Amino acid sequence: MHTEVRTVTPDLAQQWLELNTSNRPLSRPTVTHLTRAIQRGEWKLTHQGIAFDEEGMLVDGQHRLHAVVKAGRAVEMLVAHGVPRVAFTVMDTGRKRTGRDALSLAGEANSNHLAAALRGLQLFLTSPDAHWSGGSSQVSNDQLLSILEQHPEMRDAINRGIALHRATRVTVTAASIGWYVTSRERPDIDQTPWYDGLVSGAGLSAADPRLILRNTMLGMAAGHRHRRKDDSREHLLYYLKAWNAWVEGRSLKLLRRSPGERMPKITRKQPPEPDKMPEKAPVA
Repeated sequence: MHTEVRTVTPDLAQQWLELNTSNRPLSRPTVTHLTRAIQRGEWKLTHQGIAFDEEGMLVDGQHRLHAVVKAGRAVEMLVAHGVPRVAFTVMDTGRKRTGRDALSLAGEANSNHLAAALRGLQLFLTSPDAHWSGGSSQVSNDQLLSILEQHPEMRDAINRGIALHRATRVTVTAASIGWYVTSRERPDIDQTPWYDGLVSGAGLSAADPRLILRNTMLGMAAGHRHRRKDDSREHLLYYLKAWNAWVEGRSLKLLRRSPGERMPKITRKQPPEPDKMPEKAPVA
């Protein structure tokens, strides 16, 4: 067995794929993820590459080669030749490095929650109305580090998100993103009453948006068969609807969403004067 570093062009990748006769089923989301990484310039030469067996048949690396073809760009790869066919059964059985691992290696605290929240923030900023699952929603480790560099306040937002999750069961991801984006977009709003009201629930009227959000989230968490009780996109939608109502001084009876409802925009309205706040308003 011997290895070499090769510049793999789309044409060469296509030629090598024709030698792929008995590999595992192709994962389209994985190909899409790798393609976008190549297009963003994130591809790096590592010890992971492609491999051919003693007969010259491709036994590892089909996803990387498909990504090169799809991206239309050449990249450097480590190529192994003469790999014993019997070694195929132990290839790719190690654990893939996750976003949490990348952030932890970078010295970040709460790396698990932070990775999920940064991924959610990227989706909120780029495709808030799309599903936050599936291949199109993948965010690479390099992207996570870049997002954190652009939004360093997310480190503090995670602490808020953890506390809100404990009090209301809204996911840490949704609460952290909700806190961060509303604080960023509306620095003129003092969020202390919002936060304190959600955490404690004490002294809130029955139609207070904070109490409605709190009760909605706790109710969803208690419903063990609720299929969206851990859906961060839905939780964020409810969070922003309630936050908008709170800022605008509107009362709520309940929180609900329509099928296909878009993510709310953060309100630009100013809070009403205390003596002009309505007692009742339409349901959000």
